[in-house]
Amino acid sequence: MNETIRLLTSHQSIRKFTNQPVTQEQLETIVTAAQWASSSSHVQAYSIIHVTDEAMRGQISEWTGKQLHVRNSPVFLVWCADLHRLRTAYEIYENADKAYLGTAENWIVATVDVALAAQNAAIAAESLGLGIVYIGGIRNHIEDVSKLLRLPKYTSPIFGMCIGYPDQDPGQKPRLPLQAILHHNTYQTDDMLEQILKYDQTMKDYISKRTAGKRSGTWSEDMKNKLMTPTRMQIKAYLEAQGLDVQ
Repeated sequence: MNETIRLLTSHQSIRKFTNQPVTQEQLETIVTAAQWASSSSHVQAYSIIHVTDEAMRGQISEWTGKQLHVRNSPVFLVWCADLHRLRTAYEIYENADKAYLGTAENWIVATVDVALAAQNAAIAAESLGLGIVYIGGIRNHIEDVSKLLRLPKYTSPIFGMCIGYPDQDPGQKPRLPLQAILHHNTYQTDDMLEQILKYDQTMKDYISKRTAGKRSGTWSEDMKNKLMTPTRMQIKAYLEAQGLDVQ
């Protein structure tokens, strides 16, 4: 255990922030850290939009399910998978309509790139004493968010991120047992049910303690409920309209 690992294993999602501003220097440091994440073939297929306009943030807050921290956090970033920049680079040499740009492979590359960069940013922010929370809810209204941010074709918002000085200590939500995640040589299924049931009890105890006994659900119940109802089914059509092959 060293300071880096200690920081990585102390993450909490922060949804309440103080009024202390995040400086421009801090923001640029965080984004610079993001830029040094690994990138497949050096394509760097992501862009970050720093949303400062109050009306825009208020609208995005509504679209994310009225998450007030989207409106109120000192910094709100939208992380976008971006193949548009690659198209522009291709056009330096020839007609970009000839490029194999919006393929499923390139879309995987872009979404992985943006996730790696964002996690670098999250760790950098936390190293500065700041807190963060990811906002996947921007995909609730992915087309509306895209229009609001004037995203061109071959781009897509993937998630938002609130950043600021924490004004809460919510505690850490337990993770799955290491044995449920780490496989050796081949995918192991023999004790998967046992690991899930073990984790269910851990989560049940955690939720009960956090809610003073008002709730005591399990992880498997949450996952069952999540998978019972289709969500964001419009995304496939949206991506196709953005020029991305998701067949």
